[in-house]
Amino acid sequence: MSTLKILVIDDEPGIRSGISRILRNFRVDYPFMEEAFDFVVREASTGEAGIEIIDTDKPDILLLDNKLPGIQGIEVLEYIRKKQLNIIVVMITSYASLELAVKATSDGAYDFIPKPFTPQELKSSIENITKRVFLKKMTNKLQESGKQIRFQFLSVLSHELKAPLNSIEGYLQMIKERQAGPQLDSYDYMVDRMLERIKGMRILILDLMDLTKVESGKGKRDIKEINLVDIARMAIDTMTPYSIQKDIKLKLHGSEVVKVIADSEEMEIIFNNLISNAIKYNKQGGSVDCTLRENGEWVEILVEDTGIGMNPEDISRIFDDFVRIKTEKTRNITGSGLGLAIVKKLIDNYKGIIEVTSQPDQGSIFKVKLPIDKPCL
Repeated sequence: MSTLKILVIDDEPGIRSGISRILRNFRVDYPFMEEAFDFVVREASTGEAGIEIIDTDKPDILLLDNKLPGIQGIEVLEYIRKKQLNIIVVMITSYASLELAVKATSDGAYDFIPKPFTPQELKSSIENITKRVFLKKMTNKLQESGKQIRFQFLSVLSHELKAPLNSIEGYLQMIKERQAGPQLDSYDYMVDRMLERIKGMRILILDLMDLTKVESGKGKRDIKEINLVDIARMAIDTMTPYSIQKDIKLKLHGSEVVKVIADSEEMEIIFNNLISNAIKYNKQGGSVDCTLRENGEWVEILVEDTGIGMNPEDISRIFDDFVRIKTEKTRNITGSGLGLAIVKKLIDNYKGIIEVTSQPDQGSIFKVKLPIDKPCL
């Protein structure tokens, strides 16, 4: 049994005592979890008192009201963000404060629970947060463990996430189409945001499946001589609608034939990730140039963009599993944090090299070098 620490900051004694009572004997346990979770709840009636507990006791979860005596909840949220504390924040707010709750969510709060809430609504939110905490703990554990544990984890995660996605998205779409009634306008922003989260979860599943295949060595591979120009054109055709949405000019340069001995699906994964990232992290009206060429015993792939760029510290981390560079410019960009990790592992399998040069606000160049005649067998 693991215990998660919950801090409730609310000036209403009834809310605080009610949450404590609901969660006192509550347990979260799923078949894919190695252990169940229970909770210990602490209370604070002001933001100032809450910050003292945050500094001394480091809660895992914070249930935060905004309208408080003294400093407001939004200021407590700002304090947590500035300190870069690893706390999952859930706003508890009245319907009258819906706009504020949405803003707080955009500023880093994980979710919000509208007042008045039922015990089941509170428990449902805590269940979702607990799953998030568990998966993060498993990710940290996997970074210290072998590939076999990683493979098992990714397989379980893929299985557990795929099943509910279609159902959740269907219900959300029903709400957006007003099938349950006409008076839902106030929730449009939230519906759109949740749909975006589902889109991110789907990307995560696909990336997890790719990573599982790469790291486990499982799956049939078709190693043969292929023309990388054909793969690049296919990737560009796939990404063209996305580039049009962002007004990004997408161009392919080089000769008509650049051959290498490789698996075409693995090469497609490399191109799709590099080109989609170059569009995703670009500026409106920017450009992406993909160049293929032979250079001695190597085939070189260059993907150059005019995007937001990175600093040297970020470049050193981008190929690690589950790493996403978090800045003000990337806050609203979704992703799994696995795409470039998969690219690096595939390139390593081919005894290749990937290099990155980048300047903040100027753009990035990803350069891949693959040996022409030395496939990964």
